[in-house]
Amino acid sequence: MPHPALRVRNVVAASLSLSVLALSACSSSSGDSKPAAKTSGPASSPAASTSASPDAAEKEAVLTTYTNMWAAQMKAYQKADAAGTDLTKYASLDALAKFRLDLAHMKQSGTVGGGEVGHSPTVSSIDLTAKLPKASVTDCIDLTNWKAKQVKTGQVIPLPANQPKRYIATAKAERWSGRWMIVDYTPDGGRTC
Repeated sequence: MPHPALRVRNVVAASLSLSVLALSACSSSSGDSKPAAKTSGPASSPAASTSASPDAAEKEAVLTTYTNMWAAQMKAYQKADAAGTDLTKYASLDALAKFRLDLAHMKQSGTVGGGEVGHSPTVSSIDLTAKLPKASVTDCIDLTNWKAKQVKTGQVIPLPANQPKRYIATAKAERWSGRWMIVDYTPDGGRTC
């Protein structure tokens, strides 16, 4: 059986890379970096868009769905259980399956998440002309204040030394019956931000 830190790393990499948002959220061509937002609970809504684009309202709706999914996911990770969260309200298909697998691994290894995971999501693409409208979100995940711990002992399990503290995650969203759902979520620990 793998060392607890390696199991936690796999869970963290598989789930927290989760937040799917644009590289521009983490860096710009001028080298300026955007600080990650802290997420400890559901946000009311992402900041209002300043774009006059006809897609602006839909992009805001995608970010609202993603932000609400993120809050439900963090709530579930804090107890290694999705019961009592709104995760199924915002995530479906592969995204929901991946989150449920992460939660099962956490429960099996007796670990839960704690602290805060910062993130900076942006809509990196949107296609409203497709029969099934789609969008992509890119997120810069910040694990600086994230802690995994053993449920029985409360012992904090440090992240492996080679685990990046900040990395990119991407999500795919689809609009079903007038509302957006996150249908896939992929963390990429190899892409730092």
